[in-house]
Amino acid sequence: MTTPAPAAEIPPELVKQLRDKTSAGMMDCKKALVEAKGDLALAETILRKKGASSASKKAGREAKEGVIGSYIHIGDKVGVLVEINCETDFVARNESFRAFVKDVTLQVAAATPLFVKRDEVPESLLAVERDVAGASVKGKPAAVVEKILAGKLDKYYSTVCLLEQTFVKDNTKTISDLLNGKIAELGENIVIRRFTRFQVGETLAGQSPAPGETPAA
Repeated sequence: MTTPAPAAEIPPELVKQLRDKTSAGMMDCKKALVEAKGDLALAETILRKKGASSASKKAGREAKEGVIGSYIHIGDKVGVLVEINCETDFVARNESFRAFVKDVTLQVAAATPLFVKRDEVPESLLAVERDVAGASVKGKPAAVVEKILAGKLDKYYSTVCLLEQTFVKDNTKTISDLLNGKIAELGENIVIRRFTRFQVGETLAGQSPAPGETPAA
């Protein structure tokens, strides 16, 4: 068991550095650093676990307030709309909440997710991924095949599911980490409900590609 460092030994600049990195409250940052004996990386992990725990406790609470966020990329070729919900209008107007919404719009624009979370991915797409992955492990023991397939599906989810993508502004975090941290910071359930990404010239569902256009995958 880790013996906490005395609070007096934690320099204020280290607390500020952790706050800037995680957006957690100053007291939470100090407590995490005390528990981590001043280890910044370990303190960040402690705060992430706290955020995940906080998010789990608040997950059942209704989130009917919130905002529609928008982003138009430089050049006007890519646009994003997202709906992110919270519990109160007070939080919906909070600058930190608004900054989180902005970060999510940037993520959608840059990383092109298809779904918010795993349970939105159609079984038909998963079946294709399993078939492709299965073709590369034929002849291997069943236990090995199962492990490899699970790993490949996890990789697929981390590509197409927004919550599992690596945050484009900080590759040490996922969007889920960012969300959990914001829930812990603001004290309310926060839900990324839906998003739409537009790109000039893209083929729409049910349409034939324009002349000279490559069909969408």
